[in-house]
Amino acid sequence: MSSPRRDALQVFMDVVEDGAYANLRLKEVRREPSELAYISSLVYTALEHLRWTDYMLSFYVKPQKKVIRNILRLAMTELFFMDTPDHAAVNGAVELTRECGKGALAGLVNGVLRRVLRERDNLPPLPSDPVERLSILFGCPDWILREWLDRFGETETVQFLSRELPAMEVRAQWPFTNEELAASLPVPFTRGRVDDNCFRLERSIPLSSLSLFREGKIAVQGEGAMAICRFMGDMRGKKVLDACAAPGGKAAYLWSLTAGDIDLTCYELHPHRVELMERTFARLHVQAKCEEKDASRIPEDAAPCFDGVLLDVPCSGLGLLREKPDVMLRREEQDVAALCSVQATLLESCSRLVKPEGILCYSTCTISLRENEGQVESFLKVHPEFTLEDQRQLLPQRDGTGGFYMARMTKCI
Repeated sequence: MSSPRRDALQVFMDVVEDGAYANLRLKEVRREPSELAYISSLVYTALEHLRWTDYMLSFYVKPQKKVIRNILRLAMTELFFMDTPDHAAVNGAVELTRECGKGALAGLVNGVLRRVLRERDNLPPLPSDPVERLSILFGCPDWILREWLDRFGETETVQFLSRELPAMEVRAQWPFTNEELAASLPVPFTRGRVDDNCFRLERSIPLSSLSLFREGKIAVQGEGAMAICRFMGDMRGKKVLDACAAPGGKAAYLWSLTAGDIDLTCYELHPHRVELMERTFARLHVQAKCEEKDASRIPEDAAPCFDGVLLDVPCSGLGLLREKPDVMLRREEQDVAALCSVQATLLESCSRLVKPEGILCYSTCTISLRENEGQVESFLKVHPEFTLEDQRQLLPQRDGTGGFYMARMTKCI
């Protein structure tokens, strides 16, 4: 059987070399919980610090082929960003080199890492330019760093990129109460700052082993996503559409907030995601109509039949860079233009379904003027029948959540 480091190397290479999604690849790894925790931590930490390790390695070794390149990246991660003892990280990398059939290069791996260790207190300096420096430190694309530095300044940008993440965020699902959940959780927790219904756990727990999870009393959901549902306002007794609903977390929270007093419809384009959503709703005892439907193709003559429409659009995901560091590997500036086109189409399409005096709530999980404030401003210019009631950009460094944006618009009579 391969070693845990070998499994981590294979997952890591699939992500950085072949464009796989880290969370999906890690689900395929079959290991004991402690080994899986190590593999996951190594992969995500290495992804988060990839630009830094590449920058430093460039001073110590010439470019290597795929396997050795990634063994060195993982070893540097263990040496500088994890609790692995130095000797274990170096020896583990050397053994991994042999395990991968590259024994002839074991001496190279050993020599590079031992030299780095000897010079760890005098490593090559980072560039003085803040964009270059922060890009290397945090692996963030240059183009979005320029926007954030301009909007928030360097101090806040660094705070955002270096914030500590909760191990897990969960909430109670109605009729289970916060008091009952607090008494049932087996680990310490704190409550959310934006939504008190959020329980931020100090360490992850295997939820599938808990009866309260199997019984649909608890849901895993980030505080920022919860805040979007709150932002819609009181939806009790209302007919509500979640237009891009899968996997169904926001719709399930709307059901919980209204104690089931909501007429809920959920659209989703892809059949397998409709099935996923239906399974989620079955576990959480949510009653909703799930339809396989493209929310970007609502007919122009469609009847405005919903009191509230939640439109959580596809976006660049830049507000969740710490949670999903592999996002940084595949996001290019030109992607934003394509996403903005999709977002504008969805806004135009779904606005047709809002009743007079109804609510249209537009949301993303990004921090991007073009996708957020700019998108809403452009929509309102051509839709004077809608009024912007409120908008909010959650910022990790200020709110302790992911970087979620939300705008609530009301349709005039």
